[in-house]
Amino acid sequence: MKFSKTILTILFVAISTISCSSDDGTDGVNGVDGAVGPAGPAGPTGATGSANVIYSAWITAPAAAAETIDGTSGLSTTINAPELSADIVSKGTVLVYMSFGGGVYTLPYTSTAGGYINTITAIASVQKIKLFRFKHAADGTTVNLPTTLSWRYILIPGGVAATAKEAKLDYSKMSYEEVCARLNIQP
Repeated sequence: MKFSKTILTILFVAISTISCSSDDGTDGVNGVDGAVGPAGPAGPTGATGSANVIYSAWITAPAAAAETIDGTSGLSTTINAPELSADIVSKGTVLVYMSFGGGVYTLPYTSTAGGYINTITAIASVQKIKLFRFKHAADGTTVNLPTTLSWRYILIPGGVAATAKEAKLDYSKMSYEEVCARLNIQP
C-alpha cells in the first residue's frame, strides 16, 4: 500500500508537469532583480520662492554725521531694520543696495565722487544697518552722504549647510536684478 501511494504520487507529479506547456500565453520580458528602469524626463523648473527672505521698501536715511570707525574717518547714518536678528547677522546674508541717478548699486560701492576715491559700505547689527562713507585718502576730510540716496536691504536667513552637490549661492556676487529674480522680489 505504501508502495502504491508512492507510485501514484510520482505519476501525478509527472502528469502535472507534462500537461503544462508554453503555448498557454506569451512570455514576459526577463528583468534584472533590483534593477531600476530608465529615468523619466525632467520636469519643468518651478518658480523660485522667497520663503523666509525679508526685504525692505526703498527708504531714505537720516542726515549723516562724522564718525571714525576702526581709525577711518567718514560720514555715517543708520537705517532701521527691525527684522534683522542676531541669527541673520551671524548665519545669514545681509544685502544692501543704493539707488541714485537711475541705477541700483550693491554695497560696498566705490566711486570717485567729489574728486576722491571713496567707498560706501554697510555694517549690519541687530535691527540696524549703518551706512558709512569714507575717502581712501587719509587727509581727514569726508565726502557727503546725501539724504537724497535711497536704500534697500534684503535679509536672507541662514539655513541648512550646503552639500558638495548644492553649493551655497553667493548673492553678494550677483547683480541687484539677479538677486530679485532669484528670490522673486519685485525690483
